[in-house]
Amino acid sequence: MNVVKILEKTGSFAENKDVARDIRQKEILPILEQGKTVTLDFVGVESTTQSFIHALISDILRKKGPGILERLLFKNCNETVQKLIKIVVVYMQETK
Repeated sequence: MNVVKILEKTGSFAENKDVARDIRQKEILPILEQGKTVTLDFVGVESTTQSFIHALISDILRKKGPGILERLLFKNCNETVQKLIKIVVVYMQETK
């Protein structure tokens, strides 16, 4: 299973857009390009910013379309993180 543990890269508050971009480019995209599924594990992440989530997934959604969400999974997201992911996903679908 291809799991990216966000806490290891961000700590309990995921806010750095540069870190999000690096995770996207170096970890998420190579797995997706192989046709595999990747799970973003937010265990231990207490909060994040919308800009972090946007930097993490918006480019993927823009280039691959919303169908990529079948292979881009989110795990162990608390309510705050879930809401921000939904906001970014909806926004990206509306801007297409």
